[in-house]
Amino acid sequence: MIAVVSAALGLIFVFSSVLKISAPHQWRSQSGGLGVPWAVAIVVPFAEAVVGALLVTQLARRPVAVLAAAMLLAFTVLLVRRLRQGLRPPCACFGTLSAQPIGWGNVIRNAVFLLMAAVVAVWGG
Repeated sequence: MIAVVSAALGLIFVFSSVLKISAPHQWRSQSGGLGVPWAVAIVVPFAEAVVGALLVTQLARRPVAVLAAAMLLAFTVLLVRRLRQGLRPPCACFGTLSAQPIGWGNVIRNAVFLLMAAVVAVWGG
């Protein structure tokens, strides 16, 4: 069961990274709209790809799940801050598939992903 959750979360990370890498101009624009400095944003898709691949292959599952949870927490905090500021730029979470303005649904989705990462981190052995 834990292997399935880990692999599913890993695929989500890989999918997200591929969509960002395949449309770099859109990723730059959307991440900028969220207020992410480009020096940080340029690293995100590659970090997602590595974390995702490690989760899929089950290598160092527990520490990688902790890293995934930290990334998801940072993404979620950013979304909540923008929403509380009354800002609703495009999500940028899934590249070309996330052209809609951010909303609380994005926060809930991330909470589910965080729960998945926590399950793997705690019980992933």
